Amino acid sequence: MGFIKTVKEEINLIRERDPAIHSNLEVFLYPSFKVMMYYRIAHKQYLKGHFFTARWLSQKAAHKTGIEIHPGAEIGKGFFIDHGSGVIIGETTIIGDNVTLYQGVTLGGTGKEQGKRHPTIGNNVMISSGAKVLGSFKIGDNSKIGAGSVVLEEVPPNSTVVGVPGRVVKRNNVALPQDDLDQTNLPDPVREDIQSLQRANSELVNRVLELEQIVKQMKN
Repeated sequence: MGFIKTVKEEINLIRERDPAIHSNLEVFLYPSFKVMMYYRIAHKQYLKGHFFTARWLSQKAAHKTGIEIHPGAEIGKGFFIDHGSGVIIGETTIIGDNVTLYQGVTLGGTGKEQGKRHPTIGNNVMISSGAKVLGSFKIGDNSKIGAGSVVLEEVPPNSTVVGVPGRVVKRNNVALPQDDLDQTNLPDPVREDIQSLQRANSELVNRVLELEQIVKQMKN
């Protein structure tokens, strides 16, 4: 009964998050559904110390779906991978509830740490296409990671990160509801910096012109 309940929960979750799914049967073809079924079995084997069996199952899932989830990773409720090809989740990764990942996301290590070497992802976090989160630190609750970002340090709750390396743009500590998690409406701090410099330069030019005009008037 527990397995059937898990399957029903996965079906409801995928249909809720992906409008491209038109029937329950389509969900069984979905990579996120397949990989999570394999992961749950592999994770149980991993916890029992059956490491080879766990890894065999996870690698079988990776070949079928293009998504590699290490059986040692800890994943909460409401986890969803949209499309999913190229997603990699490391062994000591911890993922909270209601987390969404898009294709090409890596939750990995830097190759230098021992022990806990992969990130901890808080609740209600969205990580967009191609983003890389590398190292043993936390992504705070209700945060967004922009597409293609490379995150190498801790992210406070209720934040948005964009760029390489990732830069945090705070959202006044306002929690981001799940239906607000889209990949396109993200702030661009580099553009904002450039626009600020352009405004300052314009003001400086205007001031120089004013001073030149004053000097001309004094000479006359």
